[in-house]
Amino acid sequence: MSHVEEYVEVNVPVRTAYNQWTQFEEFPAFMEGVERIEQRTDILTHWVTNVNGVQREFDAQITEQLPDRRVAWMTVDGEARQAGLVTFQPIDATTTKVVLHMNWAPDGLAETAADKLGFVKRQVTGDLKRFKLFIESRGVETGAWRGTV
Repeated sequence: MSHVEEYVEVNVPVRTAYNQWTQFEEFPAFMEGVERIEQRTDILTHWVTNVNGVQREFDAQITEQLPDRRVAWMTVDGEARQAGLVTFQPIDATTTKVVLHMNWAPDGLAETAADKLGFVKRQVTGDLKRFKLFIESRGVETGAWRGTV
């Protein structure tokens, strides 16, 4: 398994950052390579990704969700094996540190090489920067799910 940990500070309150992150179907707006996400139940999402011409579909289950604090997930079916955790840490009333931890299993020689060359780390860094631009340019979240898992 490979691991990456990255963070970004966003200039919105923790509630706004968390609420936006729980809008999984909006991820394609800031996550490169994510074509579509369907929220099937409160804890199950279906992903369609396309990275460098390699399309994959998989289901991910939310294993923990605590409003304004954390969201954890793991794949449960499909063509990818990964798990992750994103935490939301208030810096002050208007700034939040978003920290993403992700573990994944590269599949095949090309993915192993891309992992060794830091491709996934750069992609995660870019996705977090795009999340920052997305939420800061809006100033408000596109929705919210405040349930606990």
